[in-house]
Amino acid sequence: MDEKAIVLASDHNGVELKKHLYDYLKEKGYNCIDLGPFTEKFSVDYTDYAFQLGQIIQNKDVGKGILICGTGVGMSVVANKFQDVRAALIHNLESAPKSREHNDSNVICLGAWLTPPKRAEEIIDVWLNTPFGEGRHVKRVEKISNHHPNTIVFTNGIFDILHMGHIGLLKFSKSLGDKLIVGINSDRATKTIKGEDRPVNNEEDRKKVLESVQEVDEVIIFDDTETKDIISKVKPTIVVKGGEWTAEEVRKRDEIPSEIGIKIFPLVKNYSTTEILKKIDLRK
Repeated sequence: MDEKAIVLASDHNGVELKKHLYDYLKEKGYNCIDLGPFTEKFSVDYTDYAFQLGQIIQNKDVGKGILICGTGVGMSVVANKFQDVRAALIHNLESAPKSREHNDSNVICLGAWLTPPKRAEEIIDVWLNTPFGEGRHVKRVEKISNHHPNTIVFTNGIFDILHMGHIGLLKFSKSLGDKLIVGINSDRATKTIKGEDRPVNNEEDRKKVLESVQEVDEVIIFDDTETKDIISKVKPTIVVKGGEWTAEEVRKRDEIPSEIGIKIFPLVKNYSTTEILKKIDLRK
């Protein structure tokens, strides 16, 4: 997907502001697609143009869109009816970055009656340049996402002593699709990653424990410290990683193909197998 592509649409009230932003963004190197209308002389229905743009974003033909009507309200109502569209109604500079950081908005709706061209430029700039915060926001955004049928989700780990952090990861992963496949490192690979005193539980026991968790559909033991080969065999729709990395950092590090989605589940504080083992040692 072209990261510099933006699709714009309006009703008759937003034609002039749309043209202004189209020219502004073109000068900044964006590839703008104008769905119209191109004159304010004739009244049109905002629903028709919001519908066209919503379908384009839903189909993932373009990643971001701008909708403009008198207030922006009508456009936002229509756009948010489309799957995978998160349209934010923005009238000020404070809301624009938060709609990206917290809500991962991919469509911004502006009101031509309320937002002068120069302020619209500032709003668009900050909106386009603010990344999704991921972290704690991922779980919240995914609760309102419509996931496609026949989605295979893959996550992996050692899962040596199952704790609430693991359960949170598994529940989140299962919420993203129809089938959850969990990869666990073999005993040999675990020793390479964690040291000779690990794992505490052998691979077959770890597999059986995970299979008893209702969210888990299948468990695969893989004899490697990296996931590239197992991901290529499983061919998941989405890969879930627990940690503090961004999705793009994980994609680069683990060489995950661009057609596979990546979701990051933030680490649950105070829960780790290492910490549990430390507490056990202190009680001896």
